[in-house]
Amino acid sequence: MTISGKAQLGKKTKFLVQTLTTSDIAIIDHVDIDRVSAEGLVRSGVKGVVNAAQSISGRYPNVGPKILVDAGIELLDNVGPEVFEVVSDGDIVSIVDNELVCNNLVIASGTLLDRTQIELRMQAAERMLDQQMEKFVQNTIEYLEREKVSLIYDPWVPPVRTPIRGRQVLVVVRGYEYLQDLRTLTPYIREIKPVLIGVDGGADALLEAGFKPDIIIGDMDSVTDAALKSGAEVIPHAYEDGTCPSQTRLEKLGVMASPWRLAATSEDLALLLAWEKKADLIVALGTHSNLVEYLDKGRAGMASSFLVRLKVGTKLVDAKGVSKLYRASAPPRHILLVVLAAFLVVVSVIAISEPLRNIFTVMWLNIRTHLGL
Repeated sequence: MTISGKAQLGKKTKFLVQTLTTSDIAIIDHVDIDRVSAEGLVRSGVKGVVNAAQSISGRYPNVGPKILVDAGIELLDNVGPEVFEVVSDGDIVSIVDNELVCNNLVIASGTLLDRTQIELRMQAAERMLDQQMEKFVQNTIEYLEREKVSLIYDPWVPPVRTPIRGRQVLVVVRGYEYLQDLRTLTPYIREIKPVLIGVDGGADALLEAGFKPDIIIGDMDSVTDAALKSGAEVIPHAYEDGTCPSQTRLEKLGVMASPWRLAATSEDLALLLAWEKKADLIVALGTHSNLVEYLDKGRAGMASSFLVRLKVGTKLVDAKGVSKLYRASAPPRHILLVVLAAFLVVVSVIAISEPLRNIFTVMWLNIRTHLGL
């Protein structure tokens, strides 16, 4: 099978998916394609994906490639970084078996992954999880001592205008199952009206669901300009040395914000903010909680997340998987019973009401007259 389309190149998949169309072939450089990136590629409707790197390196069983192939997207794997030197945005390219073709010339070769190959690689990667777990734990322990002071003992938190004390807070992260969980929690948001904190792209998820974030926290690398200008309070995450990679962007957008410098992930900061501002309950949606999810995010350890969750645990509720645990849909037999009960009520009312009986008698006679019965 040959798949042809317009080449769109990007070494950061999360940025590239924002501009892809259904006529494109995405050319990426993404070792171990993660679930969220794959879901973004699927939603873009892209025809095919060409990866300069290994889509499954074998470090851990990442499910991104399986999601792409299951969605019917051709995945040409490990063609090498040189593809970025010979292809430009807008070039018409074709995926032909294990090759990438442009102007009838083979410009890169790799492996066209199918379900069988992906399954075999996933099984091999699963056998590596024990080693990854050991490295992950060691890294976490190394950083625990250094990070505990800034995270546990009254860390500085930026002032916010949004009232949080005594209220419930919903922290939305663009993680696993975040769209399904957000749809499931829509009645909760409308009824309880919690403070809505979007972590980077989580702010856009809230907007897409019809809600405006109250606060946006993160390094702002995956949040849109529209979200940043939505009126939400913006708290940019700065590195330990004080540099803030999003400061220039925010200044160009005219968004006033004071950076928060802390050795933690952006979702950790969101949880800390809710805790330190005396939230009544913290609901975490899309946050990362297991080894594979942290490896998907490129995290080698979880010292800050471990400490933060220990601190806020008494108020923390994890919404992950809510959409699988509970689905507000009635079984067909229940719907049939309701319809039948309503029909019986109507029949009963007609039977005991002489005026209604007369009306239906006249209607029936008119129908018979029109039909010539």
